[in-house]
Amino acid sequence: MKNIERVRWRSRRGLLELDIVLGRFIEAHYMQLDEAEKIVFEALLDMPDNPLWDMIAGRTEAAHSEQQALLDKIRAV
Repeated sequence: MKNIERVRWRSRRGLLELDIVLGRFIEAHYMQLDEAEKIVFEALLDMPDNPLWDMIAGRTEAAHSEQQALLDKIRAV
């Protein structure tokens, strides 16, 4: 359970939109992710706010298919 608290903390962002979307995703789906998806999610959290929001909003493309699959899940929330 400690891991999810760390992920929640890392998901707190400067952009309100990111806070909302990431928070909803974590509450609804994070625990069902497999280890590979959790690693991809952690990598997304390492990104600066604006590029991450552009990817979530579909304005820019994901770097690889694993990111794209996870972004699709995030957008679906």
